[in-house]
Amino acid sequence: MRLTRLFTLFLLGLALLSCGDEGPVKLSLPANADTLIAGDSAKTWMLASRYNGGHRMNMGDCFLRYRITYKRDSIFRDNNGISSSCGPTLEGHWKAFQNDNGSFVKWESAQLPELMGVEEDYKYFRILTLNKDSLVISYKHTQFGNKERTIVDYLVPEGTKVEDRDFHNR
Repeated sequence: MRLTRLFTLFLLGLALLSCGDEGPVKLSLPANADTLIAGDSAKTWMLASRYNGGHRMNMGDCFLRYRITYKRDSIFRDNNGISSSCGPTLEGHWKAFQNDNGSFVKWESAQLPELMGVEEDYKYFRILTLNKDSLVISYKHTQFGNKERTIVDYLVPEGTKVEDRDFHNR
C-alpha cells in the first residue's frame, strides 16, 4: 500500500512538472508543515530519487546513503560527512513559508556558497509535495559550463522501502 501511494505521488509530481507554460507549481503550505517536515522533534528524510533537468539521475553510493534531518528547533543537518567521498556535512537553519510565488523551504548556512556554488548564504527550495510520507522539492542549480538546471528531489522518511531506487546500479 505504501509503495502504491509513493508511486502515485511520484506520478503526480512528474505530471505537475510537465505542465508546460502554466508556470511553477504553487502548493498551499499545510498548517502543520513544520510537523510534516520535522516531526515532533526531528525527522530524517532519505533521497528516493532525483531528477536533473527532467532526467532521472544515477543513484550512486552518496545518493543512496544521503539523509537529511530537519529538527523542530529550525536546524537541519545532512550526513554527507560520514563518508569522505560524499563531501562535508551541511548544516544550518531552515524555515518553511508560503508567499505569492508558492511554498518553500529556505536554508541558511555559511557553507552554502562553497558547497552549492551560490553567492548567498541561503537557498530556496520550492515544495511540490508535502505530507507525512513524501517531501518533493525543486530548485535551480548551476552546473558544468554555467548551465542552470532544475533539480527535483523526491524524499521519503528514512527506512521507507523504495522499489527500483538503485536501478542504475545493477
